[in-house]
Amino acid sequence: MAITRRYFFYGSLLAGAVPAIGFGSTPSLKSLGYKSPNEKLNFGSIGAGGQAASNIQAAAPTENIVALCDVDDRRAANMFTRFDKAPRYKDFRQMLDKEGKNIDAVIVAIPDHMHATAAMWCMERGKHVYVQKPLVRTVWEARQLKEAATKYKVATQMGNQGYSNEGTRQAAEIVWNGDIGGVTEVHAWSDRPMWPQGLTEIPKEDPIPSTLDWDLWLGMADKRPFTANGKTDPDQNGGFFYQPFNWRGFYDFGCGALGDMACHILGAPNMALHLSHRKVVSVECIKKEGTSPFMFPKGSVIRYDFAAYGNMPPLKVFWYDGLKETPKIPGVPDGEWLGDPPSAGGMGARGGRATTGGPPAAQGGPGGGGRGRGAMMGPVGNEFHSPGRVFNWADFEALKAATTPLRFPKPDGSLFIGDKGMMTTGTYGDVTRLIPVEKMKDYRMPAPLLTRSPGHMRDFIRACKGGDPACSNFDVASPFVEWMLLGVIALRHEGKLEYDPEKMRITNNAEANKLLKPNFRKGWEFHAVKA
Repeated sequence: MAITRRYFFYGSLLAGAVPAIGFGSTPSLKSLGYKSPNEKLNFGSIGAGGQAASNIQAAAPTENIVALCDVDDRRAANMFTRFDKAPRYKDFRQMLDKEGKNIDAVIVAIPDHMHATAAMWCMERGKHVYVQKPLVRTVWEARQLKEAATKYKVATQMGNQGYSNEGTRQAAEIVWNGDIGGVTEVHAWSDRPMWPQGLTEIPKEDPIPSTLDWDLWLGMADKRPFTANGKTDPDQNGGFFYQPFNWRGFYDFGCGALGDMACHILGAPNMALHLSHRKVVSVECIKKEGTSPFMFPKGSVIRYDFAAYGNMPPLKVFWYDGLKETPKIPGVPDGEWLGDPPSAGGMGARGGRATTGGPPAAQGGPGGGGRGRGAMMGPVGNEFHSPGRVFNWADFEALKAATTPLRFPKPDGSLFIGDKGMMTTGTYGDVTRLIPVEKMKDYRMPAPLLTRSPGHMRDFIRACKGGDPACSNFDVASPFVEWMLLGVIALRHEGKLEYDPEKMRITNNAEANKLLKPNFRKGWEFHAVKA
């Protein structure tokens, strides 16, 4: 009955949402000679500190770590020590040349501006690639990685863990079930940046640390002097001026708060509302504060307008960043919790495992690749879960009745507004629920239509070994990133931008159009791929 109702409500849209082999259009790899599920993959990693360390540790419980590369010995020290038998490199090109025959798959977790070049070098050599979000820095690079994955017949995954979560799929199935009607608005928000943005002066040059290869760190970007802004401890106040962490805020290296968090927070809307298949009518930065000639602003609001798709009406998507609290959205009842729920008992809202209700891997357990943001701890220290098809009302009710002060330390999440109701999700598509939340007392989730994931890294590993394509493989991730990156460009220009996806062209702003493709420093370029 439920499936019949869903097909009545959205008709043939569901056929494209539930492909027979998973989320991508790449055929199964079983016939292409890859390893059986019982064999271990040999992983190399481009990047060994920071986020790369988390990804390495997600793969290590079931697979071999055989080579590590990082331009910063200090940043990579923990992984170098843990995997002391793995050869170490600073230049990933040398690692691939010398260790390539021993490597099956590569993690790419370095600054955004080098993702595409590193991933392309890997795919050209037949290596599967797991590339951290936001996948790339420009639209052209996103399309190139998609073409390369098809040409070289490799398994791929973008590191947006929420795409593997139970709640993300629940959000899609609630929308497709017609329970909130036709969705006309989505609001998504983040407290990021948690690094400096909006600076207007570059500090004087400082000596390059002996542990860092500054030229390799710059990679394809134009040369410039190293500066630490006078600091000697890279962990102080977020690190040195550019490196190892603050690069996200710079036009030349990152994609700002939008690039850092949109691939997580907008994952559920992208899946549920088929945003990657819709035409972006326009995108505009409608508010920003703390602007800079070389950095993204301190805070912003971006509006995307999407055309109708099948039976789904036209859609407005609003992105907010630099927030200290959840945005006030008209129509939301007073006192309602949106996005990540609060926490009690002194535990931050992102302190535990990801609240997916799925298998341990999907919750950030071994092989899951989750980082645990969005977990909610109840007054007695129990994790909040929405297991399977039933919303866990008891934990939510306990928080409502808590005497301990509730905390909203880092507000992230999304809100869907339909013509019959509203729904909210957390950072990673977790704790998905109708608004007002009292509607969940007697609500049962729709019967599942989408396949479930064993966990984001496990999903990728399974694909490498001949299983179904990973849920955020490049056939899925590249179109998602393409429309998201239009907002990154809008942050740098006034007024609405109009985009022609067939020609990959911003039609009304020649200067903005130049930002669709990167400039490569000599020696780091790669050529266009035709699958």
